[in-house]
Amino acid sequence: DGEVGVAPARRLDIADGAAAVGAAPFVAGSLDAVVCINMIHISPWRCAAGLCEFASAVLKPGGVLFLYGPFFVDGETPAPSNEAFDASLRARDESWGVRRLGEVVALALEHGLEFESRHAMPANNLSVVWRRSA
Repeated sequence: DGEVGVAPARRLDIADGAAAVGAAPFVAGSLDAVVCINMIHISPWRCAAGLCEFASAVLKPGGVLFLYGPFFVDGETPAPSNEAFDASLRARDESWGVRRLGEVVALALEHGLEFESRHAMPANNLSVVWRRSA
């Protein structure tokens, strides 16, 4: 029918990864997209791992994982504002920090999520897209 359904926001402990799958709307292989904005840099790395595990479990084949936020990109000079932000985050909690995009890409690939694209956004952020393999 061409309609797009968007589930209401729901609290989720993403560190549990796929453990959240099974209760509606988090049914295995049922979602077209998972969107995560400004989270992986203000949480421990295990949350990024949980997010990739969760997305792999709930996305349909070809479904999209979309992340937005600051990243360090290997081979590119970091923006001074992102370096300062990273230092500020790590001062608050040593498990936080601006993530290296290459490490997130590798983590996602371990969970069957293939890197598709990245797009520069305002304030030195990126939009990054992955697709769940078939």
